[in-house]
Amino acid sequence: MAKTLSFAAVHTTIAFAVGYAFTGSIWAGGVLALVEPACNTLAFHLHERIWARRQGRREPTDRALHRPAPGAEPRVTMPA
Repeated sequence: MAKTLSFAAVHTTIAFAVGYAFTGSIWAGGVLALVEPACNTLAFHLHERIWARRQGRREPTDRALHRPAPGAEPRVTMPA
């Protein structure tokens, strides 16, 4: 959790700094620091849903390429 909070602080600081550097306005930098991470969060959530749906539809065309490596544990997936 500490790493997540640390990354959030870095991300917010960078968003503020870029907004301030481009506009010279503390207000614009602050708004950007709040809006940009919120937009990224929504975009990431939608991306993950689309990606999961796409992966669920994909059927390997060549099963020989999708074998576990020699000596590797077989991968077991649970049906959804």
